[in-house]
Amino acid sequence: MTTLTGPRKDAVSGKADSLVIFLHGYGSDGNDLIGIADSLAEHLPNTTFLSPNAPQRCANNPMGYQWSPIPRLDGSTEEAARAGQIEAVDLLCAYLDEVATVERVGPERTIIFGFSQGTMMALHVGPRREVSFAGIAGFSGRLLHPELLEAEMKSKPPILLVHGDSDDMVPPAALPEAADALAKAGFEVYTHISKNTGHGIAPDGLGTALQFINMKLGN
Repeated sequence: MTTLTGPRKDAVSGKADSLVIFLHGYGSDGNDLIGIADSLAEHLPNTTFLSPNAPQRCANNPMGYQWSPIPRLDGSTEEAARAGQIEAVDLLCAYLDEVATVERVGPERTIIFGFSQGTMMALHVGPRREVSFAGIAGFSGRLLHPELLEAEMKSKPPILLVHGDSDDMVPPAALPEAADALAKAGFEVYTHISKNTGHGIAPDGLGTALQFINMKLGN
C-alpha cells in the first residue's frame, strides 16, 4: 500500500466502470475537491471519485498538505522543492498503479482532475506514464519543465486547461504557455478561460470539464 489516502465517493450506480482522481492544490487536502463529485456524480453515474491527500504536510498550513514545497510561498530552498517533487511523483505513480488494480479500472477509463499544484502534478506525471489516461482536466496550474516534455513523454492523454482571468496566484498566462508546449509536442489540447474568476473553479469551468470528461469516457 502507498502512503496516499483520502476521501472517495463511490459510483451512484454501484457499478463503476470509470474513475475521476482529484489532485488538490498547495495547502489543501482531498476533502477540498471531493465535494465536486456531488455535482458530477449525477451526470457520471458509473464513475467512482477519489481524492488523495498529498504526501507532505504543508509548511504554511499544518492542517493541509502539499505535493512539494514552493520556495516563493514558504521560503524553502530550490533543492528542497526538487526533492519534494521527486518524492511526490514516485508516490503518486505508485498510488495510480495501486488504484488501477484495486478499483479494477485501467488508465484508459481514468480522468485526472487537478487544481493548482495538483494540475502541475497531473501535467507532469500523466505524459510520463506508459499507458495514456482517458484525459487530464487541469485548473489554475502550469506545466512544469516544458523543455523536458518531448524527451520524457511516454503517452499523450488529451488535456483540458482551465484558468480564471483574474487569478492572482498562478498567472493566467500560464494557460497559453502550457497549451503551446503541449500542442507542439503533439497533444490534443482544449482550453477555457473563466471570466471574472480568480484562483478557483467557477461553474462555467466545471461545466466545461464535465463535457470533456463525458467526451473522453464516451458517455
